[in-house]
Amino acid sequence: MSPSALEALIDALRVLPGVGPKSAARMAYHLLQRNRGGAARLATAIHQALERLHHCQRCNDFSEAPMCSLCRNPRRDARLLCVVEMPADLNRLEETQAYRGLYFVLMGRLSPLDGVGPREIGLETLMARAQDGVTEEVILATNFTAEGEATAHYAGELLKARGLRVSRIARGLPAGGELEHVDGMTIAQALQDRRPV
Repeated sequence: MSPSALEALIDALRVLPGVGPKSAARMAYHLLQRNRGGAARLATAIHQALERLHHCQRCNDFSEAPMCSLCRNPRRDARLLCVVEMPADLNRLEETQAYRGLYFVLMGRLSPLDGVGPREIGLETLMARAQDGVTEEVILATNFTAEGEATAHYAGELLKARGLRVSRIARGLPAGGELEHVDGMTIAQALQDRRPV
C-alpha cells in the first residue's frame, strides 16, 4: 500500500538537515492547518528552483545562467580564487565586502566515514579551474572542522603539486571578544598566526 499524502509530506520534510520525524510532522501539520498559502508558495519555489537552478560552469555555485553574476563580473580579481565548502560560505564572505576575487564552491567537504571523497566534492574540477592560466593564488576557506581541515590539507597539497600558490584563511579571536570567553584552541591559533604591528 502506498503512503498517504500526509505520510509522504512528512517523509519529504525529513530530507532537510536536522529535521527528524517529530519536527517533520510538526511542520507538515502547520503547513496544512495554519498556512496553506505558505505551503503552496514553498511548493512553487522548490519546483522553480529545481527547474531553473544549475551549477555555474566556472565556480560551481548555483546559478540560473550557465555562468553566475560573480564569474561574469569584470571587476572581480581573476588572479584570486577562494575555495569554500558551500554556497552559504560564499555568501558570508561576500557580505564582508573584504574579498574581490573569484570563488570555487566544493558543495561539500571530505568525509570518508560518510562516503564523501575527492570525486564527490569535485576536486578534479577545482584543479582544472585553478590551472586556467590566470589564477595566481588559491585561498582555502573551508571550515575549521576536522573535515574542513582535511579538505583544505588535501586540496592544498594537490594545488601546490601543480605549482600554484596556496594560502589558508587565518583563525583568531573574534572582534570584540574577550580572552576569558574564547576556547584554548582558538587562542593558541591566534598566537601562532600573529603578525607584526
